[in-house]
Amino acid sequence: MVHEASVNHALDETIDYVPIQQLLGRSRCVVNELLFRCLRPKHPAMEAFLISTSVVALAEMGDKTQLLALVLAARFRKPWPIVLGIFVATIINHALAGAVGAWITSYLGENALQWILGISFVAMAVWMLIPDKLDDEEVGSHSKWGVFATTVVAFFLAEMGDKTQIATVMLAAKYVGSYFWVVAGTTFGMMLANAPVVWLGDKIVKKVPIRTVHMISAVIFLVLGLLALYNPVKQLLA
Repeated sequence: MVHEASVNHALDETIDYVPIQQLLGRSRCVVNELLFRCLRPKHPAMEAFLISTSVVALAEMGDKTQLLALVLAARFRKPWPIVLGIFVATIINHALAGAVGAWITSYLGENALQWILGISFVAMAVWMLIPDKLDDEEVGSHSKWGVFATTVVAFFLAEMGDKTQIATVMLAAKYVGSYFWVVAGTTFGMMLANAPVVWLGDKIVKKVPIRTVHMISAVIFLVLGLLALYNPVKQLLA
């Protein structure tokens, strides 16, 4: 009986403690793996779309093109032609910008491209902290063309050399093979930031902490830049 009790006690210890500790360790690994898979996009195209959308939507808050949307909405008071004009101007502009980004990748080596992208993203982070201003000439000279045409021309020209256009070039160069998703994401991000402004006016802008949004956008650009620079710097120091 004593021998049987000691055997049972040893079995209980083996069953209760050793496997349980192992199972707890394995369960943590399984949970971490599931979280990683859930939080990380399953396809590079989805990652390109989500990053492009979030970066441009944040960068557009308080940008001169958003201020332009406010001016157009106040001047014409016809939201549908303005929103449609913003969409057309954005998709044309960003399609060209994305094509430039994709073209750059075909002429630069991977190492040189990573250096350029990394430095550009870091510079963009700094640029995000500089507020934009809108010139009256960007609207006034085209207002005689009608609401839709005025919006298309004014937005297209205002977007030339703007933060979001440069960001589209860099994102298209970063996500090689996901040109469509980058352009779709940046266009969607522009519409998320500008369409509500056309409908609701400056009420929505006043409720959004622009400085905080710009800080978040700057952090995202900085992280993208540091990630792009990691491998080139590692190779340089090796």
